[in-house]
Amino acid sequence: MNHPYLDPSFLVSWSRLTPDAIKPDVTEAISRARANIQAICGQPLDSLTYENTFGALEKASEDLHLGWGRAMHLDSVNDEPAQREAIGEMLPEVVAFSSSVPLNPCLWTVLKAAAACDWVKDLSPVRQRFIQETLADFRESGADLPDEVKPEYAEIEAQLSLKTKKFAENVLDSTNAWELIVEDEAELSGLPDSAKEAARLDALANGHGTEEAPRWRFTQKFTSLQPVMQFADSDGLRRRMWEGSCSIGKDGEYDNEALIAEILELRDKKARLLGYGCFADYATSRRMAGSGANALDFINDLHDKVKPSFLKDMEAVRGYKEEKTGKPVEKLSPWETGYWSEKRRRELYSFDEEDLRPYYSVEKVMDGLFSIYSGLYGITVTPRPTVAFKPGEPGEVPEGAVEVWHPDVLFYELHDAESGEHLGSFYADWHPRDSKRAGAWMNYLSVGEPPHGGKPRVPHLGLMVGNMTKPVGDKPALLSHREVETIFHEFGHLLHQLLSDVEVKSLAGTNVAWDFVELPSQINENWCWERESVDLFAAHYETGETIPDELFSKMRAARNYMSGTDFMRQLCFGKLDLELHVNWPQYKGAPLEETDERILADYRVPMTHRGPSVARRLTHIFADPTGYASGYYSYKWAEVLEADAFSRFLKEGVLNPQTGRDFRRCILSKGNSKPAAELYRDFMGRDPDAEALLVKSGVL
Repeated sequence: MNHPYLDPSFLVSWSRLTPDAIKPDVTEAISRARANIQAICGQPLDSLTYENTFGALEKASEDLHLGWGRAMHLDSVNDEPAQREAIGEMLPEVVAFSSSVPLNPCLWTVLKAAAACDWVKDLSPVRQRFIQETLADFRESGADLPDEVKPEYAEIEAQLSLKTKKFAENVLDSTNAWELIVEDEAELSGLPDSAKEAARLDALANGHGTEEAPRWRFTQKFTSLQPVMQFADSDGLRRRMWEGSCSIGKDGEYDNEALIAEILELRDKKARLLGYGCFADYATSRRMAGSGANALDFINDLHDKVKPSFLKDMEAVRGYKEEKTGKPVEKLSPWETGYWSEKRRRELYSFDEEDLRPYYSVEKVMDGLFSIYSGLYGITVTPRPTVAFKPGEPGEVPEGAVEVWHPDVLFYELHDAESGEHLGSFYADWHPRDSKRAGAWMNYLSVGEPPHGGKPRVPHLGLMVGNMTKPVGDKPALLSHREVETIFHEFGHLLHQLLSDVEVKSLAGTNVAWDFVELPSQINENWCWERESVDLFAAHYETGETIPDELFSKMRAARNYMSGTDFMRQLCFGKLDLELHVNWPQYKGAPLEETDERILADYRVPMTHRGPSVARRLTHIFADPTGYASGYYSYKWAEVLEADAFSRFLKEGVLNPQTGRDFRRCILSKGNSKPAAELYRDFMGRDPDAEALLVKSGVL
């Protein structure tokens, strides 16, 4: 095929997706999409049908979504200069076309005329909802703007895409630019052996030290940073790592401060052009929160309830350090809190999180994960062999195998256990590398469809990506409990997509209200804490034994340790996000650090040093034109939903297949085919209990 990015084959030939093909393929996809839109515009208004209007619009840009989606995925997992340049060149073209669709007056006329036709009432409820959602999407994308304003709107969209991409590149590049080489092993006192060995091997791989004279390399990647901040006895080492984290999105050419202001200004202008008072009102208008003010009230209310627990936590850690050192401690330093908090937890509960690692090999965790949800949801998950080729050097894929983009990547197929139908397939890419952005995420490469109109089922194709602990030496990758929760979390998102049974692709899977999208992922984390389910994925990598009762009891007892602090940390992100997007005119022009302090003063305790604003590296909010902007609150919003929804599993059985089938039927299969609040009531039989999360976390 002349256009590898547009190859409709279900399985992707990743080695053929080279940087030089991006421009011609995306250009071709835009040309096809433009012709499809023009065909809709040419429909006579007296012969409109669903198929030649809304149905045609649904399919008009499929090639562009396919090709550009593959390119942007590779940008996230295999960043390299030529690819970055090609994507940067085509980004304005893609944004210009995408922005032009709702701004097309002829298309808008046809769609409004179609929506007013008598045949609409005879459509299925899902198609009727698609029509209403599409009309709302168009209005929110400027369809009703005066013609003289539309070019300004399109330019805002173009600038947002360019500036948010640059923000993401600055975070990735500044992360990769920082390293710390330790020569004296004594500095590593307190570090787990697994973390030390990973640092030694990383140093060797990057040309530092030898087997006889080892060195240890540390970076700002989470799997390198977190063990040092939590376990290293050396105050100096922790301080240097913290100072390194302060450089992300801040120093020199990677400084994101100006970009943040420009992004916020563009979003504010966009919202006001569309008739909203602020960007947060625009972003939340069709979410469960309903407005920026409601979302901010939600965060402020939680803050007031959590603050006493947070202050108690922080005072306990300060007092603990004072007691153990025998010296007065007026304030903690930011590189001390994780360390002294961990020491206090070990003493209070005789529990060391590192004791769990031997039971969490990534292979066993994945096998157990599949076992749990196969039983609950009536599915089967089967691995397939994989092969990876260098870009531009495709080879022959062995029979039964699947090509992947990197040798670390795994591939699985998911079938319905009862019917045997192939519902979807997915990739899993779990370990960090320099070409891969930080964090963990789920995405999809193609959206499937259930059987309808005489056509067979089309399976979904998705992926899960993370930056988990790598294998060390001859040991398998042994994960922390937090990393296990992350895998369960992302698999929840994935199941939301792969189990979707919605006939309209735009309403399928994770295309739901943003403050509902985290429910299927966050509820999954609960299965990491119940003995019945934990025994299905936690087994010692050498002996095969499950977690001993005493260790499991300690883990459960320590579950809510410092929960007020963890809660407040998430509220900080939500508060900063919403304040900036609700009240941007109040902060515009002020230095970022001054604004950060003004917004979050009541969300922190005084410390000896204050780092730069987390906004500088908050890719969730500033690395996408919308992303989680005005939506970070949705993590806590969804936690309220999942804490309440999981109470049904606790009552009926955490592995109860009937409860699981109900969750699949009411939530996972429905996508955005009904309003989120209605889907929740279908499963629970009532509205959510707002205090369920506070009780679960021990705050109440």
